Amino acid sequence: MRRGLVILFLAAAALAAGFPAASIAQKPVVRAVLFWADGCSHCHEVIEKTLPPLQLKYGSQLEIAMIEVSGKDNYDYFRQIEDAAKLPAERRGVPALFIADQILVGSQEIPKELPGLIQKHLAAGGVDYPALPGLAERLPKGAGAPAACAPATSCLDATPQTVALASASLKSAGSGADGLDRLPAAAGAETPASQGFELATAVAILLALSVVYAVAALALGGSGRAVPTLPVSIDWLIPALCVLGLGVAGYLTFIETQNVQALCGPVGDCNSVQASPYAKLFGVLPVGMLGLAGYVGIIAAWVLGRRGEGLVGAYAPALLLAMALFGVLFSLYLTYIELFVILAVCIWCLTSAVLMALLLILSVGPALAVFQDDEA
Repeated sequence: MRRGLVILFLAAAALAAGFPAASIAQKPVVRAVLFWADGCSHCHEVIEKTLPPLQLKYGSQLEIAMIEVSGKDNYDYFRQIEDAAKLPAERRGVPALFIADQILVGSQEIPKELPGLIQKHLAAGGVDYPALPGLAERLPKGAGAPAACAPATSCLDATPQTVALASASLKSAGSGADGLDRLPAAAGAETPASQGFELATAVAILLALSVVYAVAALALGGSGRAVPTLPVSIDWLIPALCVLGLGVAGYLTFIETQNVQALCGPVGDCNSVQASPYAKLFGVLPVGMLGLAGYVGIIAAWVLGRRGEGLVGAYAPALLLAMALFGVLFSLYLTYIELFVILAVCIWCLTSAVLMALLLILSVGPALAVFQDDEA
C-alpha cells in the first residue's frame, strides 16, 4: 500500500514538474555515429559481425546512426569531420565510429573498444549523439531512428535529441588503425611519403602530350605534310597492350564489385581512390568495367583492321584511334580528379592511363593511312 502511494506521489510530482510519468523509469540510451563506405570490406565486417550482437544485447538502449560516405555530399562531410577532429593521416578512413568524445577506427579497434564504452556510458546515465558539426541535419527529424540500421536489426523508435553544432574536442581511443580503409586525406593533412603525386603528374603530362601528338598528326596529315609515325610492323603491340589493360581493368572491376582490399604496392593509395564516389561513373557503373569494355573494343577494331574486309575493316583503324583518344581523355580526367579532388593516387589507374597513351600513339599511323587513302 505504502509503495503504491509512493509511486503515485512520484508520478504526481513528475507531472507537476512538466515531465511525463514514463520518464521516471526511462532507461539510459547510448547514441553513436558510424561512418562507413559501401566498398569497404572492414566496414561490412563491423556492420555484419560487431553491431548485431550489441544491438540484440542492448536493444533500444543502443542507437547507432550510420552515414554511408560513397556519395559526394557525405564524403565531403566526413572529410570535414576528420579535419575538425584533427586526425592524423594514419587514423583517417572508414569505418569510423564517434561516441561521446571518442573516435574508434577500423574493424579491430571498434569491436575491441565499443562494448566497454557502451557499458561505461550506460552506467553513467547514457550519452547523446556526439557534437559533430552539421550532424543535426543528417539525423531524422521528430520521431524515428537513424535512417540506416545495422543488418539483421530493426530500427529503433527513440527520438534523437538536438545535437549541438559547435565543434567538439574529440580524442582518439587506441593507437592502432588496423582494419581501416583509408579515405583521401584533406588538403594540408599529413600524408605518406609515397603518395605518388609526382608519378601521377608525370602520367598526366604523358597523356596530354599524346593527345597533342595525335591532333597535330591528323592536322598535318590532312594538309599533305609528312608526319613522323611508328612503323606499321610494330602494330602487334596494340593487342599486347590491350591484354595488359584487360588485366588491370579486370582487377579494378573485381575490387569495385566484390568489396575487397586492393593490392596497392609502395606507391599511392588505391583503396582511397576506390572508396571515393568517383570510382563509379554516374554513381552506377564501375570505372574498371568501363575500362574493360574499352580494351575489348580496341582489340576488336585492331582485328577488323588487320583483316581489312569490307567498309568496316577499312575504317577500323580510324575507329581504333577514336576509342584510344577517348580513353586517353577520360584517363586524363581521372588523373586530374586523383591529384586535385580525391588527393590520393591509384597505381592501377595510372598503369591503365599509360597503356592508353601508348595505344593512342600507336594508332595514329594506321589511321593516317586510312585518311590518306581516302584522299587519294
